[in-house]
Amino acid sequence: MKELELKYGCNPNQKPSRIYMEEGELPITVLNGKPGYINFLDAFNGWQLVKELKKATGLPAATSFKHVSPAGAAVGLPLSDVEKKIYWVDDMDVEFSPLANAYARARGADRMSSFGDFISLSDVCDVPTAKIIAREVSDGVIAPGYEPEALEILKAKKKGNYNVIQIDENYEPKALERKEVFGITFEQGRNELVIDDAFFSNIVTKNKDLPKQAKIDLAISMITLKYTQSNSVCYVKDGQAIGIGAGQQSRIHCTRLAGQKADNWWLRQCPKVLNLPFKEDIRRADRDNSIDLYIGDEYEDLLAEGTWQNFFTEKPSVFTKEEKRAWLDKLTDVTVGSDAFFPFGDNIERAHKSGVKYVAQPGGSIRDDHVIETCDKYDMVMAFTGLRLFHH
Repeated sequence: MKELELKYGCNPNQKPSRIYMEEGELPITVLNGKPGYINFLDAFNGWQLVKELKKATGLPAATSFKHVSPAGAAVGLPLSDVEKKIYWVDDMDVEFSPLANAYARARGADRMSSFGDFISLSDVCDVPTAKIIAREVSDGVIAPGYEPEALEILKAKKKGNYNVIQIDENYEPKALERKEVFGITFEQGRNELVIDDAFFSNIVTKNKDLPKQAKIDLAISMITLKYTQSNSVCYVKDGQAIGIGAGQQSRIHCTRLAGQKADNWWLRQCPKVLNLPFKEDIRRADRDNSIDLYIGDEYEDLLAEGTWQNFFTEKPSVFTKEEKRAWLDKLTDVTVGSDAFFPFGDNIERAHKSGVKYVAQPGGSIRDDHVIETCDKYDMVMAFTGLRLFHH
């Protein structure tokens, strides 16, 4: 199949629409549903991300994409009991495979952003992974293959209309890529940059102790940024992205946005949040929204009289700023990556508030000395990669 006609492009008024190959056949097969233009953008970007994550770490990988940027990305490390609870999989009677762990982490890190995601999996989709996907609000999935039972589980989703795409894992695109804007064709070499241990060898801070797990987390951060709309910043902890800030015009706004998401991920693990007295019939999406409000600055909207009764069996006490700060101070050994240089030390100051210990960025700012000095103040380890990772 050389081309696939689509219902419409980015918006319903943008017709006609298709994906096609100028030479050869499309490297995908649609096994179920009718994926759209944005679905395929998410699928192809996400597939590249998880393929690179697996190559870099040797572990199965998953990503949850929304609007052509990852909302979460992770590798298949085991889930703790607390993580199972905050990702809403603690009630599942399944043996979690490494791939299932990867998707639970990718989907669970920022559940608000992942609502209605498009999923990319590095490995053949197994039954445990399909069972997690089946209970989430999602548009579709791309993987190199599907176990027969897993495929049947997925095909039953969305009244039989769930988008399931199989990709040829051996497909290699041309070295040159093109896109058209305003009738004008742009051409560039593909970003084939390999991110491995050597990528973080130029450590510019006084503290040069970069342990193995930190290198893995920095690789996850930078590979995630490689497929995130720029400007972008990514916080990672224990094999998963916990905060991604994408598409902001200012670097510090990216750092703050991603940092707030990382903070929310950690605040959700606080016993005060874990023990919120939800009604038994509350849907997961409503729980996610309620938790997001509860741990945020607009908690009064949730705890107002006549509102809290819709979600809780009793009114929760306010999660005070002091309580939040005390819990956030327990978050440590976080890594952060940036797709371009940090222009000022304020980015490091903000990252420090979210427990960041390890930093990777290209370097090259006229204020590099100030950024390094700020890292040294907090005994951080920072590597200059020398390479920018813009993605548009």
